[in-house]
Amino acid sequence: MAALLEAPVARSRIFDIPVELAPPDDLLRRITGWVRSGDSARRVMYVNAHVLNQSLAQPALRRALNEADLVYCDGYGVRLAAKALDVQTPHRMTGADWIWDLAGLCEVAGLSVYLLGSEPGYASEAALRLRRRYPRLQILGTHHGYFEVDSPHDDRVVEDVNALRPDILLVGMGTPKQELWVHRNAPRLEAGVVWTVGALFDYVSGHTPRAPAWLADNGLEWIFRLAIEPQRMWRRYLLGNPVFVSRVIAQARERR
Repeated sequence: MAALLEAPVARSRIFDIPVELAPPDDLLRRITGWVRSGDSARRVMYVNAHVLNQSLAQPALRRALNEADLVYCDGYGVRLAAKALDVQTPHRMTGADWIWDLAGLCEVAGLSVYLLGSEPGYASEAALRLRRRYPRLQILGTHHGYFEVDSPHDDRVVEDVNALRPDILLVGMGTPKQELWVHRNAPRLEAGVVWTVGALFDYVSGHTPRAPAWLADNGLEWIFRLAIEPQRMWRRYLLGNPVFVSRVIAQARERR
């Protein structure tokens, strides 16, 4: 019933994925407002060029994105695609920025958080840094993301989350693992919101440096990421970016 009473929201369909158009502050308020609504866990996900590329090749990922409660833009490639496809351009909301605003909102509202993902130790280090800035922030637990899906370890992670019942569960395992994990497990998770966050804990923990503002603000953060992690990122950017551009051009031609 609560979902039926919500006001309509504006979205653009990019590669046939509904992407939210509201600014980051509004999205954060809406997401935190879902907590303790009594509904089943709400699913929040993001798209960038890499995620959209994979969604076209993996029907299960595409289904997870389309069935999420909210999908937002986390990349300039998505904004450029929107302009090329002549649809409204979404705001960019990147995790390394919104996490601090979210932590502040949760501290004030008394909302609890669980960090799940990244390499062993990274989530707990991220929790320490978040608490350093927001001492009253309730971080109920942390766990790494290096376990097999649909395994006994996977079941133990779900049991731990359910025992703690966080208001917001942040899941950073990389695409498509995180989206598929959330899509599969959300119905059995005792959490208000389940939110995919990619490499967020790598940044918050300090293990991965952020790009200089002048690069990030001009859509060139991928160059910095490629420079510091060439072995992991070369395929995503040197092969993936041209594929994404070609797909955008092809769709733009079809629409015209």
